[in-house]
Amino acid sequence: MIKDAPGTDTSVDKLLGCLLGGAVGDALGWPVEFMTLEEIRKKYGPEGICDFSEALGGVGAITDDTQMTLFTAEGLLREFRRSKETGVQPDYPTAVYRAYLRWLYTQGEIPRDPKFRDSLDGDLLKVPALYHRRAPGNTCLSALISGKMGTVARPVNTSKGCGGIMRVAPVGLFCAAISTSGKQRTTAKFAFELGCNVAAITHGHPLGYLPAGYQASLISSLVSGKSLEEALSDAMLILVDRPEYEKSTLAAMISRALRRSIKETPSPETLERLGGGWVADEALVMSLYCALASKGDFVKGVRLAVNHSGDSDSTGSITGNILGAMMGKGAILEEWLAKLELREVTEGMGKGLFAATA
Repeated sequence: MIKDAPGTDTSVDKLLGCLLGGAVGDALGWPVEFMTLEEIRKKYGPEGICDFSEALGGVGAITDDTQMTLFTAEGLLREFRRSKETGVQPDYPTAVYRAYLRWLYTQGEIPRDPKFRDSLDGDLLKVPALYHRRAPGNTCLSALISGKMGTVARPVNTSKGCGGIMRVAPVGLFCAAISTSGKQRTTAKFAFELGCNVAAITHGHPLGYLPAGYQASLISSLVSGKSLEEALSDAMLILVDRPEYEKSTLAAMISRALRRSIKETPSPETLERLGGGWVADEALVMSLYCALASKGDFVKGVRLAVNHSGDSDSTGSITGNILGAMMGKGAILEEWLAKLELREVTEGMGKGLFAATA
């Protein structure tokens, strides 16, 4: 279990840092998501976008990445409380699926799931600002509208888009929070498995859910006090034990990103050689590159993560999750936090994760 050191607020700070960091990266990348690097530099200058800018929803607006991240956290928390109160074995993937049906409702869509109406009782449904469409992913929408819950064993499609990985940070936070001390390896594996299962609700390709599992494992290790290098190593060991590993190129892609973070000067051009971030494996390796290349500088890392010709808000969000989990809320510019849409809701969710499982 995550515990604060005496006289500090370290654990809560990392939980908040992870969630707020992801939301900040999301908001920073949103105005340039559908722009090429050349277009970004033409509009914002040679360094690209460096601060919040006007986007659909205003300056500091978040996208579906943060919306779904919040619903992931809500689903996990509700199921944890239900299990604790009733003594019934928790079913976290199904609880998160129901939370995603609530998110779908905020997007003006109705799923074919006959039990849908039974899911419309969450607190996030009371937040008016969530009832806005911010370019939600077509795969997430179509999978949830179908009324079928995808699983690793029974995939709902063959998509490997980044819509699964961009929302799983709360899985890592939650698994670290409920773990018993001294069992970090077990916790990281649980986070990996649950991250895969949560992503597979909408994304059925192994390269759609394995990166999500890796990200969840990484986050759980970081907030438990491990260094980024240690967390990367632990997640890699879990990855290579997965039955899908032999058919996956993910380990090789991660290794390539690590080498470039060491050998090459950080730049958007180097980042773009790793991909565009529209699919989950590329989004993960691009974000890992940015986190490593920034050498512990949150601002530098998220700025690097959003200045490219791809899915800028998702790579910004994933990078922000990683760096926030490493360094805590204090590493994020207060001027960004002050403008961030749904800051209070995001902070409240982080505090809820800590309080409910303490």
